[in-house]
Amino acid sequence: MGKNSAIRRFFSIRGMASAIIAFIALIIIYVVFGLREPNVFSTNNILNLLRSMAKYLIIGIGQSYLLITGNIDLSIGSVVGMSAMITATLMTGGMAPILAAAISLVICLIIGVINGFLVGKTKLPPFIATLGTMFVARGIAYIVNNNRNTDAISSGIGKEAADKFQSFFYYGKTFGVYNTFIVAVVVFAVFFFIIAKTRTGRHIYAIGSNVEAAKLSGVSVFLTTTKAYLVSAFCAFVVGLILCAQAGMGNMEAGNSYEMYAVAAGVIGGISPLGGTGLLLGTFAGAAVWQTLENGLNMVGAQVGIQRIVIGLIVVFSVLLDVLLRRGSLIKKRTK
Repeated sequence: MGKNSAIRRFFSIRGMASAIIAFIALIIIYVVFGLREPNVFSTNNILNLLRSMAKYLIIGIGQSYLLITGNIDLSIGSVVGMSAMITATLMTGGMAPILAAAISLVICLIIGVINGFLVGKTKLPPFIATLGTMFVARGIAYIVNNNRNTDAISSGIGKEAADKFQSFFYYGKTFGVYNTFIVAVVVFAVFFFIIAKTRTGRHIYAIGSNVEAAKLSGVSVFLTTTKAYLVSAFCAFVVGLILCAQAGMGNMEAGNSYEMYAVAAGVIGGISPLGGTGLLLGTFAGAAVWQTLENGLNMVGAQVGIQRIVIGLIVVFSVLLDVLLRRGSLIKKRTK
């Protein structure tokens, strides 16, 4: 009886069932592709898959925080590009990587604060507010280096410093695992703890579940919303560094469509776009499902168009499932 009670409590955790379903789907998808193309199971492919998945995981964490509050951040992909371009431009000018990254971080966080103010204080719809800052951030990415991609970062800071930067964020390994994935796991662990174990996390779920009830409970909607947008901006900043390290330069188009990848990672893993429900464990699974699908479809020779259709259908199905489950729960409550 005690064991059944513990299992029941485990599955009653908000979003746990969806996260587990996503992990089961991940295993099935991986095995199916592996049976079709054995190289999917190779160590080299697994390591590359984890490295590629890291970007989707980090960006998905930032978007998931906002989806749980019932909001969205359309600027997140442009902030990725802004982060990459600012950091690369400063490094090609000879600035040390750590200082260049610090300046880029501050500017990214300013975008997060602006988003939080527009959505949390002025009550501007998040779609409109972040659509505006999306264009602003992309514009900054363009003008920071006079409307052109940067030169190689090694041209400014030297080959040794550039190699260290690129090794830390992309090409290097620690205990046989790419550093990119390790960075993603650290970011995941920090933000998982915040949302699962702190008052800020409880407030994020509260305003996503019922904003009026949260206000009556003393939750500052403005402050909590701003914190969520700051998390999104920070995650975009980190992904910008990863893309800069991968290319060894700044690309004005870096991060294009990443706002959609971020939403996909969240909703595939059971983060409800309607707010108040979901776990970052689900985001982890969602990012893995996304990358495994992309990787597997590539390895079996599927066209890019087919890949986008398959992933798009899965995103729509995930959201539809969430809506149906919520509708069923609401009907049950009304009939009690």
